[in-house]
Amino acid sequence: MSKSSRVLEPIGLIDNAGGTQIRREVSDLLEAGIQIILLDLTNITFMDSSGLGALVAILQQVRKKEAHLYLCSINDQVQIILELTKMDKIFDVLTDRAAFDLAIQS
Repeated sequence: MSKSSRVLEPIGLIDNAGGTQIRREVSDLLEAGIQIILLDLTNITFMDSSGLGALVAILQQVRKKEAHLYLCSINDQVQIILELTKMDKIFDVLTDRAAFDLAIQS
């Protein structure tokens, strides 16, 4: 069985509202049977603690469905939050979409 994948490209902030929106979109993808989800954060300008909480909740959702979540193209501010909270060890963080394409081919 081939695993289907989708890319989400949120824009702006990952805060309480932005995180809720991303969580809803991921939930819809999981219900549709998508097995691999990439959050391309190229267009994210800022993430706060509630946004981080939303990403953790999304990761839990994805794992319950035995699916996979990847993050890519994160900016320095998001990288710092992930490192300070040690979440960079929990999430599969890739440099860009090309790295994602390589990761899902193997």
